[in-house]
Amino acid sequence: MNNAVLLISCSDAKGITASVTDFVFKNNGNIVHADQHIDARTNTFFMRIEWSLEGFALQRDQIAESMRPIADQFDMSWELHFTQRKERVAVFVSKHLHCLHDLLYRHKAGHFSCEIPLVISNHRDAEAMVKGHKIKFACIPKDLSNKSKQEEKELDVLKKEKIDVIVLARYHQIFSDDFVKHYPQRMINIHHSFLPSFAGKNPYAQAYEKGVKIIGATSHYVTKDLDQGPIIEQDIVRVSHRDNVQDLVRKGEDLEKIVLSRAVRWHLDKRILVYNRKTVVFD
Repeated sequence: MNNAVLLISCSDAKGITASVTDFVFKNNGNIVHADQHIDARTNTFFMRIEWSLEGFALQRDQIAESMRPIADQFDMSWELHFTQRKERVAVFVSKHLHCLHDLLYRHKAGHFSCEIPLVISNHRDAEAMVKGHKIKFACIPKDLSNKSKQEEKELDVLKKEKIDVIVLARYHQIFSDDFVKHYPQRMINIHHSFLPSFAGKNPYAQAYEKGVKIIGATSHYVTKDLDQGPIIEQDIVRVSHRDNVQDLVRKGEDLEKIVLSRAVRWHLDKRILVYNRKTVVFD
């Protein structure tokens, strides 16, 4: 597809939708998707509009400047994206490989509109599988004594590969604030939803002992506050008294794969707007 995607947030006012859609219409654009939302509590307007560039009167490098008077009129925060540009994604992983397997399968099957040129890990467990997909693999071990130095190596590799987005597919390391600042709202994490109830080692064993009836998974953007970033997607699955610890682990891993893949796809499709530590995810 050769489409433009415009994401908008601003104070709600009369005429926003009409002005934006009229801009597309007057330039011979065909709208293929439009969705909007109003947060009544903060009086904030959100919109995602996507239109075909086939026959559009403006060249890609002219659209932003032509859109600016409307954006200024309504004091918009806005982003303009083009679907023809595929973002470059790096996946970070440790020893739990189920999410990585799933991401690479979905990418190969065409579920994600992106390139995945690089996988980084602090272990070598994923190396053979990653190279089997013809993807570069970098093993960069970390501990408390070398964290800063190793993060510099990671940033060098990411810069060299021109990485746009980082996906943490069960990467069991905490990033420094300085590292996170390089990828604001471009680092996506996945974890079980027991936090903070069952933190630390063996959360599923703790949940089993407690007799939980549901388990969940959460995908969110990474911020300097550990596991407190804006939530993109969550889901749950029920647990029976017949389930043992291994059943809980299996169900949890299945859920993590699904939730992470949704979050990654929505991010790549430019369906997410972040505001006030929350997200709007457009249909």
